[in-house]
Amino acid sequence: MTSTSGSGERILAILDLFTADRREWSPDAMMAALGYSRPTLYRYLKTLKSAGYLVSAPGDGLTLGPRVTELDFLMQRCDPLIAAAAPFIKILATRYPGVALITRWYGSKILCIASERSADAPVSSYPRGQPMPIARGAISRVIMANLPRRDQDRLIDTQRDMLAGPNTTADALRETYRAVRRMGYCTAWGEVTPGVVGVAGPILAGERMPIGAISITSAAAVMNKTRLAAIERDIRDSAAAISGIFCARGSAPLRDLSPANHTITDQDFPATDQQPRRHRS
Repeated sequence: MTSTSGSGERILAILDLFTADRREWSPDAMMAALGYSRPTLYRYLKTLKSAGYLVSAPGDGLTLGPRVTELDFLMQRCDPLIAAAAPFIKILATRYPGVALITRWYGSKILCIASERSADAPVSSYPRGQPMPIARGAISRVIMANLPRRDQDRLIDTQRDMLAGPNTTADALRETYRAVRRMGYCTAWGEVTPGVVGVAGPILAGERMPIGAISITSAAAVMNKTRLAAIERDIRDSAAAISGIFCARGSAPLRDLSPANHTITDQDFPATDQQPRRHRS
C-alpha cells in the first residue's frame, strides 16, 4: 500500500509532466513515462480532476485545469517577494528603457514571477512563469555567486558545459562568481537574448541565501557607459534594499529610490559615452 507521502509525490510527478513543450498528455503516455499501474494512475487522475488541477482535452488527453490559474492569481497577491520588489521594478522600468524582472530561485531553476516593461522595451526571452534553467546570463551568475560553496560546487560539477562551456575550469568559474559576489551585481551582453544587455542583482534571505534576483534587460543599441553605470548602481542598491527586508541582519543605509527623492532626467544620459557623474540623492 502506498504511503501518504508516496502518494503525494506521485501526484506531483503527474503535474510535473506538463511543460511548455508538452502541454497535453494521454493516460497511456503518463503510464509509460511514470511507470504507474492503470488503477493507480486513474485514482490519482480522479483526485486531480475533482480538484480542478487537470481537465479533459479533446480526444483522450488531459491538460492543466483552472485551479492552476487560481493559484497563480493568489501567488501574485501573496508572494512576499513580489510585494517587496514590485515598487523597485516599476521605478526601474520608468527610468530605463527595458524589461525589469523579479525572478525566484528554486531547485535548479530560475522563474520570472513579476515584470514591468517600458513601451519601447525589447522582448524578454523568459516571460513570467517560464522557468529558466541555470545557464549563462546575469541572473544566473548573481544567484550562482551567492550560493553556499557546496551547492555551487554541485552545480559546477553537473552543469559546467551549460554554465560556461567545456573549456572553462571549475576554478575559473569560482573566481568569476567571487568577483560578482564582491560587486553585488552582474552585467551580461547578449548571452541569453541577442542584442540585449542584462544587469542583475541578488536578492538574499536568511543566512544570506539567494532566493532570487532583480534585473533589467535593455537593447544594447541604446546603452552607453553612463547609462550602464546608472543601471548597475540602481540594480545593486535595489537588490540590497529588497534583501534587507528578508534578512535578519540590518543592511547599510541605502539611497532612497522613490521618484520624489531621485529624479532622473535625459541630461543624466548623454548621447555619447563618458564617465558617469554623480546623481542627485
